[in-house]
Amino acid sequence: MKLRHAVSAAALAAVMLLGAPAFASPGSDLLDKIAVDFVRLTLEAGEREPGYVDAYYGPQAMQDAAKLAPRPVSVLRKEANRLQLLLAKVPNKDLDADQLRRKAFLRGQVKAAQTRLAMIAGDKFSFEDEAEGLFSVRPVLKPLKSYDPILAKIEKLVPGKGDLAARVDAFQNRYVIPTDKVEAVMQAGIAACKAKTEAHIKLPAGERFDMEFVTKKPWSGYNWYKGNAHSLIQINTDLPIYISRALDLGCHEGYPGHHVLNALLEQKLTKDKGWIEFSVYPLFSPQSFIAEGSANFGIELAFPGDAKTQFERDKLYPLAGLDPATAKTYGELQAAKGALASSGNTVAALYLSGKMTKEQAVQALMKYSLYSRGGAEKRVSFIETYRSYVINYNIGQDMVRDHVYRAGKTEDARWKAMERVISEPTTPADLRK
Repeated sequence: MKLRHAVSAAALAAVMLLGAPAFASPGSDLLDKIAVDFVRLTLEAGEREPGYVDAYYGPQAMQDAAKLAPRPVSVLRKEANRLQLLLAKVPNKDLDADQLRRKAFLRGQVKAAQTRLAMIAGDKFSFEDEAEGLFSVRPVLKPLKSYDPILAKIEKLVPGKGDLAARVDAFQNRYVIPTDKVEAVMQAGIAACKAKTEAHIKLPAGERFDMEFVTKKPWSGYNWYKGNAHSLIQINTDLPIYISRALDLGCHEGYPGHHVLNALLEQKLTKDKGWIEFSVYPLFSPQSFIAEGSANFGIELAFPGDAKTQFERDKLYPLAGLDPATAKTYGELQAAKGALASSGNTVAALYLSGKMTKEQAVQALMKYSLYSRGGAEKRVSFIETYRSYVINYNIGQDMVRDHVYRAGKTEDARWKAMERVISEPTTPADLRK
């Protein structure tokens, strides 16, 4: 018990050093204490499940304590329940508008902890219940047959005989970036995404990222945020990298995606406000719904309409040694395939519930998401690893898009709305406003 009290006291002192206001209401003081305990809970859960913590840049003493003596999962579950009860007792009348949003954010994060810890302990949830518990959004799963009209439209873009997925795969293979040109193309794509973002959002001083190429991962790209506005962006080269992925990954993992979101949250909430809960990022939480949804929408925001295809044609195709004259057709195919994105949610739900075998899931992804066989197998690996996390990409993107578009029709209004989404304690419920 003495060790626990000592760690908590040190952590509270760290909150003050992070910039907590000198004069605060009883309600905000209680939120500060709950936030400290939430960080402790998250770090210790990370010791019980590898990958639970996606990023941490808070006090080193808290991380050291979590590694030294993580509580059992059964105790962590009770702690999550305690924090949820405490949050319910924080009087709204004592909180200003920012603190009310902070409280709502914490409630969603703690609910996710309750759900994930229950899963670690062996509890089973339906796909919809799991997604709602972890990400605060209940997905609507469409029957796979409802995507047939979209496939019919794509048939016209890639005419020919035989299986549509095979034809699409053969067509797309004409747009693979040669291995010796991948790095140059990716760097050019990321630079363009950064330039678009910097024109609208002031980035923290000294922000930067390192890029690595890796293999044997279930994902195509990953941003590992290191703190102090520094990210490590890894790109998986297990499968061929298509020309469209340069801007997709540059915006999603970098600007205005994960790198910018994490850097802004660190600067504006952890450092400026002293909200220590933002120094830790539990992967299975509503924070990921916001992160993945905004990162995917960031591609469209930075390169709206035909701008993406035009930039690829003029700048990236020549770098990759591809024929720019065919860029329009390839761009049309990629846009059409976007309408199939949510089909993967249905496949994931059927596979995880045992209603599809692994081979049936691969076949369904090939048919309804138009993956190559290798791409479908990689996606099933992702589903096995991250489960209902898949909803964050497509449902998240749709909700962020709708929210940002409601802010106005001008480019400036939409970028300002996007900046608010990625620099404030945004919850999925906020996106419906």
